[in-house]
Amino acid sequence: MSLLVVGSVAFDAVETPFGKREKMLGGSATHFSLSASFFTDVCVVGVVGGDFGRDELGVFEERGIDVSDVERIEDGKTFVWRGRYDFDLNTAHTLDTQLNVFAEFKPKLSEGSRRSRLVFLGNIQPDLQTEVRGQIAGAELVALDTMNYWIQTVPDAVKAAIRGVNVVIINDAEARQLADEPNLIKAARKILSWGPSALVVKRGEYGAAMFTGEAYFAIPAYPLESVFDPTGAGDTFAGGFMGYLASQPVIDEAAMRRAMIFGSVMASFNVEEFGTERVSRLTHDEINERFRTFKRMTHFEEIPFERTPGKRGEMGKG
Repeated sequence: MSLLVVGSVAFDAVETPFGKREKMLGGSATHFSLSASFFTDVCVVGVVGGDFGRDELGVFEERGIDVSDVERIEDGKTFVWRGRYDFDLNTAHTLDTQLNVFAEFKPKLSEGSRRSRLVFLGNIQPDLQTEVRGQIAGAELVALDTMNYWIQTVPDAVKAAIRGVNVVIINDAEARQLADEPNLIKAARKILSWGPSALVVKRGEYGAAMFTGEAYFAIPAYPLESVFDPTGAGDTFAGGFMGYLASQPVIDEAAMRRAMIFGSVMASFNVEEFGTERVSRLTHDEINERFRTFKRMTHFEEIPFERTPGKRGEMGKG
C-alpha cells in the first residue's frame, strides 16, 4: 500500500453562520483519506460502531479507499463530534464529544498495512502513535498530527512520538504551545531539534509554512469568496500533502514544496461546502486547474534592484 492513515472515523454535527448539518461523515482519517485518494492508494485504520452504515462506507469505496482495516464493533456507537463556528471560522466551539467506540481504539494493522511506503498518524493518543510507529519500521516517511489537549496533558508522550517520525503537521498555536515559545521560527527550530526532518505549520486562512533544517517555505491560503465549513480542513491539507508525496518516486524538498501547494488546494475545496460534500465530488481537472492558478498567483520574476546614481536632494525639485 502506498499510504496508510491511522485516525478517527466519526459523525460530525456542525453549525456555522451559513447553515447546519447533522450526522455528517467526519473524522481525521476520513478527511485525510478522501483528499489523499486523488493522488495515490490509501488504506484507513480506524474503528466504527454498528450505526456506521453502507452509505457511509460507500463514500470511501467510491474513491477506492481500502477500509479493510477499519474495525466494526456492532454493539457500539461511532465517535460523534458536535461543534459550532461563529463568523470567525478559524475557531471551533466544541458543544459535545462522544468518543464511544473510539475511547477504546487500539489500532490493528494488517500485514499489507505494515508494508506501507508512507504513513500518517492522525490525531490520536500519542502513546498509540508511538505503538503504531513501531509496527511500520520500513516506512519511507512517517508524519503525525496532534492537538492542544495532548500537548497540555501528556507533553512527554507527544515529544516521544515526534522523535519517531519524519514530519510533524500541526497548526501555529500548537507549535507555539508544544515548544513553549511564542516566536514561531524559534518554536520550529526547537521542535526540529527533537528529530523530525520537517515541520509543516498550518495557519488557516493565512496559509501554511514548512520548516526544515536548511530551508523555510511559506505559502498563502487560496483566496475564496465562499467558506461554509472549515471542519476537517487541516486533515484535508495533510491528505493532499501526503498523497502527493506518495505519488512521487523521489521525496525531496522540491516535492515537499509542491505537496504544500496541493495540500492547500485540497483544503480550499474542503471548506467550500459542509463536511465531505465538496471533496467527494471533486475531479482531477478541478484540482490541477486550481494548482495552476495558485502557481500563477504566487509567481514573480527575479529583478535585482539597483539604486540609480544621482545627487541627493534632486527628488522633488521643480
